[in-house]
Formats: sequence, C-alpha cells, structure tokens
Amino acid sequence: MPPGIVFLGGFRSDMSGTKALFLEDYCRRRGRAYVRFDYFGHGQSSGDFAAGTIGRWREDAIAIIDSLTRGPQILVGSSMGGWIMLLAALARPERIAGLVGIASAPDFTQELLSARLTPEQLREIEERAAVVLPSEYEPAGYLYTRALIEDGLRHLLLGAPIPLDMPVRLLHGLCDASVPWQLSLRLAERLTSRDVAVTLVKDGDHRLSSEADLARLARMLDALLAELPA
Repeated sequence: MPPGIVFLGGFRSDMSGTKALFLEDYCRRRGRAYVRFDYFGHGQSSGDFAAGTIGRWREDAIAIIDSLTRGPQILVGSSMGGWIMLLAALARPERIAGLVGIASAPDFTQELLSARLTPEQLREIEERAAVVLPSEYEPAGYLYTRALIEDGLRHLLLGAPIPLDMPVRLLHGLCDASVPWQLSLRLAERLTSRDVAVTLVKDGDHRLSSEADLARLARMLDALLAELPA
C-alpha cells in the first residue's frame, strides 16, 4: 500500500491553514490518501484550548493515525506539529514511513517559551496558572498555561537520542523569528536515523507558506516518496 500523508498543524493553527490545504491539493492530484485535522481545542474541534497540553494533542494524533489511516504514513508536522509528529512516530513506529518537519519546534515549552518569560510573567503563571504573550499571528496574543508547560516537561525529546529510524526531512527558514533554525539541526543530531536531511531556506520565515516555499515542500515530498516502496 502506498504511503498516505497526515498533516499535523502548529500551536493555535487549524486544518484550514495554507499548508494544510496545499497538501490536500497535492495529494488529490497524485491520488494519495491524506488526513488533516484539528487538535482538541483548535479550529473546529471541541474542547477548551486552555485545557490542552502536548500529551493531549499527542493522543489526538495517535487516535487519528489509528482510526483514520491504513498502511504506512508520512507525517508532516509544522512548528509544534513537528514535536507532535515525533511523539506520534515514537508511539507507532511500525506505521510511519517518513517524517517531514516544517520549522519543527520540539520541546518548545522548555526551549523557547520558558527561556523567554520575564520574572513578571513567571510570577503571573504561578499566581494565575496562565499568561497571555504577544504574538505576530494573533492581535489578542497567545495563552500559555502552567499545565501546558508542566506537561511539556514530560515529553521532552532533545536531551537524549530519539530512536526513530525512518527517513526524515527537515525544512527551516533562516529568517524564522519564532523558532530558531538551529533547533532543526539539533533535532537532526538527536535522531538515530541515518537518513536525515535538513534544508535551510535563506529568506524563509516561520510559516514557510509562500508559493516558492510550498513548491519546495512539494519537491521534498516527491523525492521522499520516490525513495519509499510504492
């Protein structure tokens, strides 16, 4: 059975985003199975976003793989979705034919969020169990909860080898102001797979959703699929 593709979106994104829809069109044109979905508390899914955690969204991804896909799958994870795809692949390695990370943000609650919090913001999290931080993607800012940060500690990956041995392709923009491109290099080092390639886009931002970026993603997928059993 030829591999299908599952898209895992980022923090506060949803399945109607540019990359999710682009991949749907990509798969339709090639007659390939495809799934896009919203995590708990995201987009059209039920649930209070404030109650969401990395572990909860990991379980969502595993449930999608188990219930809505058949045969081998390629997971495409964007930003936080890059963390979720790794966790899902670790849980179901026999089902995963390959991984494609777009501005992957594994361990972001520790690597990025906690490191950027001011003493005042840390105090607010302790007192109110949440803090709202400015975001260029949302005028009202993004809510981060103490539960999200504490749960993230239980799912950290970069501190040890990551035992995944399928092909992995990582795409990251050098102009990414949200997730440093060096994080993809660290991820590549930690993966035990010998088939890992990192592509850095000189003028690429965090979203990597321009026409040129999407064309690059399509070429990356075409090349990866050509290497896998049909």
